[in-house]
Amino acid sequence: MAKSREKFATQVDPDILSAVRKLAEKEGRQLQALVDEALADLIDKHNNARPRPHVMAAYLASHKKRRSLQEAY
Repeated sequence: MAKSREKFATQVDPDILSAVRKLAEKEGRQLQALVDEALADLIDKHNNARPRPHVMAAYLASHKKRRSLQEAY
């Protein structure tokens, strides 16, 4: 049995839409399949979010540099 689908309307940058349409055609897939995949990837990205390496490095460096302030309390 096929999953039920829900329609929704939105707006997107014309260049992005053009690129997605070309990709769908190139891969022989429907536009909605790429939209489903993109939205699922976005949700997964946010659910499994980790700090970017340079952000974590800056945090750790700051934490190490200011350790004495933390130990004072």
